[in-house]
Amino acid sequence: MRCLLFACLLLGSLPSFALDRLKVEGYLLPNGLQVLLKPGYEKGHVAIRLVVGIGFDDFPCKDKELPHLLEHLLFSGIDASGEGGLEERMQALGGEWNAFTSNTDTTFVLEAPARNQRKVLDLLLEVMTRTELNQARLDTVKSIVEREDGGHFSHLQRLLDRRDSSRGASSQLAIELGLKCAERPEVDGITLEQIEDVFASWYAANNMTLIVVGDLDKLLPAYLERTYGKLAPTDPIDHPPLAESNGSAEPRRELERGGLGENARLHLIYPEPQLDDQHDETWDLVKAYLDWSLYTELRLKHSLSYGPSAEREVFGDVGFLSLNADVERQDADRAEKEIRALVERLQNDGMQPETFARLRDMAVDRQAWAVQGNSALADYYWGALNDYEDGRFTDPAKRIKAVSLETANRAMRQLLAQPGYMRVEKPLLSYDSLYWIIAAVAGLIVMLLARVLWRWRAHRR
Repeated sequence: MRCLLFACLLLGSLPSFALDRLKVEGYLLPNGLQVLLKPGYEKGHVAIRLVVGIGFDDFPCKDKELPHLLEHLLFSGIDASGEGGLEERMQALGGEWNAFTSNTDTTFVLEAPARNQRKVLDLLLEVMTRTELNQARLDTVKSIVEREDGGHFSHLQRLLDRRDSSRGASSQLAIELGLKCAERPEVDGITLEQIEDVFASWYAANNMTLIVVGDLDKLLPAYLERTYGKLAPTDPIDHPPLAESNGSAEPRRELERGGLGENARLHLIYPEPQLDDQHDETWDLVKAYLDWSLYTELRLKHSLSYGPSAEREVFGDVGFLSLNADVERQDADRAEKEIRALVERLQNDGMQPETFARLRDMAVDRQAWAVQGNSALADYYWGALNDYEDGRFTDPAKRIKAVSLETANRAMRQLLAQPGYMRVEKPLLSYDSLYWIIAAVAGLIVMLLARVLWRWRAHRR
């Protein structure tokens, strides 16, 4: 019956319905695999996303690369032809694929011609069920992951890591607060037994979501129930709690970034307080307002920074909102004073109603064109899975409109009432400093040579 209803949906849907990107056919297969199907806008093409609920946050620091290694292993081949043979089969179907491991999930991303969508899904299913996990392939994958992460880390690189010389300001602060691992993860100590255990425990039907968007085969639901419905489920596994802040970090630090240069980058970083309603929408609007305020003050009024910005990042269970400015080294102190003065004014005066209304309307209008095409739509569903319920995704435009000026003002004042963490990134030396050092060294050499010459002459006399 589900197949018949879905076929009718594909054949008889009105054009206006096809434009409703928030309405999606979704259901669970008997084995617990969640399926989301959406007829797309582009004919002859489908975008497929298989989302597995396992990511970096599910593992301790020493094993962080486990899901990343497993992701690569699943492209190592399903028979003696290996990785190359697997890629050739995908190319013969006119498709392409990739995979990504994030903090929360591992996602296989496929693009394919509509005529071969079931064959491409067959190949993906073979990858999930027939890939041989062995030591030789694991060793190869370890070297690939090392190269992706910048190569094998030397003792010098790890020393620089401990001195915070190779990380961004937000990452460095997250390490101080205990929200991020202090050292880069290694792959050498990960064993094949660990890989096999993770695959058996987490790559299960009831820990997966399959998203297909585009020119859908009319019999796709029946096909999925017959094929992907055979994937084995497993007992649910609780995700470990996210890292919590220890609250211990220096309020201000200067960080070395490179050896020589005339630039500096300022970061005033605030932890985001937790809000009861419209958390992300409110902070996105606060970010947009702070972004505009920085642009107005530092670029338009004072010409201190070409592209100041506000950014949001998440580490563990804490969100950071940072005020950033790239400035000339000699202007760093002045720019810091201007940023502090801006924060004080915003605390006292709050947001200008006209500016807030304009930025909110722009954010709402952006929703009409932000997601274009089958691939972008599939990615949108992938990122918004937590907002899916009863056949619909939550309308982001409505959630943005629901944020009032009073709510945004209250959140901004609560954010800026904190002292924040200032991080100033500078190269070790400026060019002027280098010239003075060269001049001092040259002067010292001249003095030594003069003294040697004087002693030689005195000796001859």
